[in-house]
Amino acid sequence: MSDNGKTGGATRRGFLTGAMAAGAGIAAAGAARAEGDPAITELQPWNQYLGDGVDARPYGYPSEFEKHVKRRNVEWLTADTVSSVNFTPLHELDGIITPNGLCFERHHAGIAEVDPAKHRIMINGLVDTPLVFTMEDLMRFPRENRVYFLECAANSGMEWRGAQLNGCQFTHGMIHNVMYTGVPLRYLLEEAGVKTNGKWVMPEGADASAMTRSIPLEKAMDDCLVAFKMNGEALRPEQGYPVRLVVPGWEGNMWVKWLRRIEVGDQPWHHREETSKYTDLMEDGKARRFTWEMDAKSVITNPSPQAPILHSRGRTVLTGVAWSGRGTIPRVDVTIDGGKNWHQARMDGPSFDKSMHRFYYEFDWDGSPLLLQSRAHDSTGYVQPTKDELRAIRGENSIYHNNGIQTWYVNEQGIAENVEIS
Repeated sequence: MSDNGKTGGATRRGFLTGAMAAGAGIAAAGAARAEGDPAITELQPWNQYLGDGVDARPYGYPSEFEKHVKRRNVEWLTADTVSSVNFTPLHELDGIITPNGLCFERHHAGIAEVDPAKHRIMINGLVDTPLVFTMEDLMRFPRENRVYFLECAANSGMEWRGAQLNGCQFTHGMIHNVMYTGVPLRYLLEEAGVKTNGKWVMPEGADASAMTRSIPLEKAMDDCLVAFKMNGEALRPEQGYPVRLVVPGWEGNMWVKWLRRIEVGDQPWHHREETSKYTDLMEDGKARRFTWEMDAKSVITNPSPQAPILHSRGRTVLTGVAWSGRGTIPRVDVTIDGGKNWHQARMDGPSFDKSMHRFYYEFDWDGSPLLLQSRAHDSTGYVQPTKDELRAIRGENSIYHNNGIQTWYVNEQGIAENVEIS
C-alpha cells in the first residue's frame, strides 16, 4: 500500500479485482500455449527411465540444473585466496534461511581443519577457576536454537563512494541467516566464576590468524552462544567447525570461528581487528571505535543485476530481505520510481529478533524503466537512511557499516544495473 493508502493510484478493491482478472488471463494464456508445447505434449527422458536410488546419494546435493547457484568472489577485491571472502547468492534465494553450502565465508588464514576430539575451549583470566572444556563437556550443557543473521561490517563497503559492484550478491552478499544450535556463553562463564573486576571477554580462534576481539561482559552474558550446529547439522569447516562464537546483531568479525579460548579482563584489549580494522574512518581522519551493532538495512534481491525481469510486461514480483542488529523489521517500504512514490511491502514468513525478514511487492510492469529501492524500519523506530545521509555525517573515507539505501535501475528490456540517484 502506498503512503496515500492506494496501490499505484488504484484502490485496494480495484487492485484485487485486477489481480483476479490478471490471474485468469495468465491461466488462459498458459492453457492455450500448452496445446502445442512439446515440453508438455511429448515424453521427456525423466518420464521414461528409472533414476538413482537412495544409496546413490547418501548426502543430498542440489539439482544439476541449479549448479550456477553458488558463492562467488570478486577477483580484484579478494585476490588473496587465504585471507579472502566470498559472497552469498542472495538473488537466488527466497525465505529467510541461508542453506549451509551458500553461507558467505571470510577467512584471515584459510579454512582450519580441526579435529573435534583434540579441540579444547579454555576459560581463563579474571575467573575463580580457569577451565578447559572438551567438545563432549560442551554437549552436557543446556543448549538453545536461535535464528540470527551474520553480516560482515564491510558488507556494501565498496559502495561508499558510489556504485561499484553490479549485483546484490556482491554489494550485499557478505551476510547469511541460519539457525544456530549452541550453549549460552554465560553458562561457561558462570561455571568458571567471573571475578567482580571482570568487565570484558576476549574470544580467540584456533586458526593460524588467532583472531581476537574484545566484547563487553554484558553482551557475553546476554545472548552470545557457543555454537556447534547450523540449520541442524554440524558447522561447516569454513564456518568454524567444530565450534564458533555467535554474537547476535553485532558485526561478523566478532563471531570468532574455531573458538579455542575466552579470556576475561577488566578492559578492552585493542587488538588489530578493533583498531586498524573494523573502525569507522570519519572525514576528519579520526575513527569511531566499538561500532559493533549492525544498523537496519535492506536490499531488493529480485529484480536486480543478476536477476533481470524475463517477461516483457505484466505481473511482476519484487522481493528482498531486511535485517537489523537491534531487533525485528516490522515494515519495509519499496519504490519503483526512485522515491517519488513509496509503497509498503508485504512482510512474509517468521519475524525473529536480529534475523533476516523477507518482503514482497507485486505490481504490473508496463515495460518502462524502473528505479528500485527498499527502505527498512526496525522495531526501535530506526529508518534506513540514504547513502547521502550517511555521507553527510561520516564522509566518504569509510569502509564499514554502510547501511544506505540501494538503487537498481531496470531498463525496458528488464536488465538491471547498480546506480545511485540523488
